[in-house]
Amino acid sequence: MQSSPRNPDVELRLSLFAELAESALAQARAAGADQAEVSLSEGRSLAVGVRLGELERFESGTSVDFSITVYLRGRTGSASSNDLSRESLAACIARALDIARATEPDPAAGLPDPEDLARDWPELDLWHPWALEPEEAIAIARRCEQAGLSQGGIRNSEGAQLDSAEVFGVHANTHGFLAPFRGTQHSLACSLLAGEGERMQRDAHYTAARRPEDLEDAESVGRRAAERALQRVGARPIPTGRHPVLFDAEVAASLIAHLVHAASGAALYKKASFLVGALDRALFPGWLSLVERPHRRRGAASAAFDAEGVATREQPLIENGRLVRYLLSSYTARKLGMRTTGNAGGVFNLELVGGQGDRESLMRSMGRGLLVTELMGQGVNLVTGDYSRGAAGFWVEDGAIAFPVEEVTVAGHLPAIFAGVAAAGADLDRRGSIQVGSLLVEGMTIAGRD
Repeated sequence: MQSSPRNPDVELRLSLFAELAESALAQARAAGADQAEVSLSEGRSLAVGVRLGELERFESGTSVDFSITVYLRGRTGSASSNDLSRESLAACIARALDIARATEPDPAAGLPDPEDLARDWPELDLWHPWALEPEEAIAIARRCEQAGLSQGGIRNSEGAQLDSAEVFGVHANTHGFLAPFRGTQHSLACSLLAGEGERMQRDAHYTAARRPEDLEDAESVGRRAAERALQRVGARPIPTGRHPVLFDAEVAASLIAHLVHAASGAALYKKASFLVGALDRALFPGWLSLVERPHRRRGAASAAFDAEGVATREQPLIENGRLVRYLLSSYTARKLGMRTTGNAGGVFNLELVGGQGDRESLMRSMGRGLLVTELMGQGVNLVTGDYSRGAAGFWVEDGAIAFPVEEVTVAGHLPAIFAGVAAAGADLDRRGSIQVGSLLVEGMTIAGRD
């Protein structure tokens, strides 16, 4: 699996996109816009899926997108098109202006302040197109699935999927900002079933990376999916009670995702978050920090600038347990009387700092409790912080897995859950924008069999 060298065709397309962006901005200004921003991008993708060796999914294509937002005396209008002809772009600009004229003024609307925009950026090594022919992609997916099916006790398959995507484009605005962006993302996944009849269990495994060379090999993904499914055979509920809960790194990120959503500007200015007024409040133990590191080379969520062109930078969200900032775009910052944090579009490699050891060492530390490897449902209220989700995993006795568990619910209150984090692993899962290790919470309510 090898990435291909830089494609001259992409360089030509980026040059064309830059010309179109500058032309569109000039047209918008000439038509009366006070400010405007545009984004032009092209995406290329290949996706295949097999089940029991048969091809079930094949998608390959290229898409282009043009979007423009105009600001007209405090009014905002946006429009988009997948036709890059000059006639279509002119019509799109006119449509955005018509929409702006029909809306109410909003004093928070507008471009970022010029001093917040990125003016230079590091090479983040995000561009690794995969010169992959469809036949090769199908063969890789088949090898992955077959490696899993060959493991004793695997009874069926939900399939293996390979996805490879690349996107490149430019973002520009009337403050003089014009910057290219490009990135690739590749993944391989397999889902298998083990056991018999109604007690059959499903589990999966996947690998994802910017560069195909960084993916786990196909056979390893299939075998790991099989191992996970086989471990769950014989799962049963446990009695209701209050116990320590260890969240596997793969699902622990969802806990931090609730923090991210609650700390986001849109939830805050709408008063729809339990973190309203929580700046500088201790939320976690003092040994734990969460730091955004957007400039990590080949990072899953690395970026030199956010969705508005604001420069990204390394900065803490949680520092020594305390919430030290919110996550703000230019608009939400103005609504709150604050300044953008460069988080239009989300967080960029939010990493837990302070973890030690791995899941096994945390199980030994826990001694007895529930290891959660899967979460289900959407029972989270970000206004109140109430948390209740279906879960599956393993019961732990004497620091080791005793038996698999299913049909339970883990519940609590997010502020109490955060404050109750007793330990964190250094086994960070770097496949997403939130990168944490296993998290041990000292006590949660587990609703199971009465």
